Amino acid sequence: MQRVYQANDLIEANIVKGLLEQQHIETHISGYFLQGGIGEIPPAGNTSIWVADNHTDRALEIIQAYENSPS
Repeated sequence: MQRVYQANDLIEANIVKGLLEQQHIETHISGYFLQGGIGEIPPAGNTSIWVADNHTDRALEIIQAYENSPS
C-alpha cells in the first residue's frame, strides 16, 4: 500500500476517498479515529489515504485533478 494523500481533516479524507472509489480504487483511511483524541494531538493533518500499489498512479492523477479543480 502507498500513501497517496494527506488530508486536513476527516471531511476532506472522505471526499478524496469517494472520488477514488468512484473509479473502483479501494482506499484505506489511516488516522480516522485520531480526530477524536484532539487533546494533545493537533486537530489537522493526521488523516491520510492509502491505496494498493497497483492503483497509485491512477489515484495520484485523480487527486491532482481534485486539487486543481476550481472551488
